[in-house]
Amino acid sequence: MRSPPLRHETLVSEYLTGHYDEFFDVYEKLLTSPNYVTRQQSLKLHSDFLLEFPNSHIMKRYISKVRYLKVMMTLLKGSSKNIQNSAFHIFKVFVANPNKPREVKVILARNHEKLLQLLRNLSAGKGADDEQFEEEKELIIAEIERVSRLPNLDS
Repeated sequence: MRSPPLRHETLVSEYLTGHYDEFFDVYEKLLTSPNYVTRQQSLKLHSDFLLEFPNSHIMKRYISKVRYLKVMMTLLKGSSKNIQNSAFHIFKVFVANPNKPREVKVILARNHEKLLQLLRNLSAGKGADDEQFEEEKELIIAEIERVSRLPNLDS
């Protein structure tokens, strides 16, 4: 279930555009906080602003960075189902990106076995649309399998 859109989409987009590195350096600390509530709320807000249309250019920049892919992969491994599900909604954007940089493909290919195992064991959260979740999960699994078979990624 998507949250309502941010109230000041244009202002948020302008700020993130002008302060991208500074903002995401600090935000990464929230996403990797040892505090469960901080991680959960940061992921929720992260998904809200990253996936809003006015921020599509920021999202494209974000999903091209291996650094942030690794953060989402770490969150996918966590013990909390809520955090895993929230991380999945951002992780799937990295995987579904038709213009994945080579570095992202390499990370997905190198970690495909662990990722596939994690994803196969992932279930929709409370109140989630199970059918849509399973469909998205299968598409992401198929894409990771496809990327893992690409030639010349291990060099």
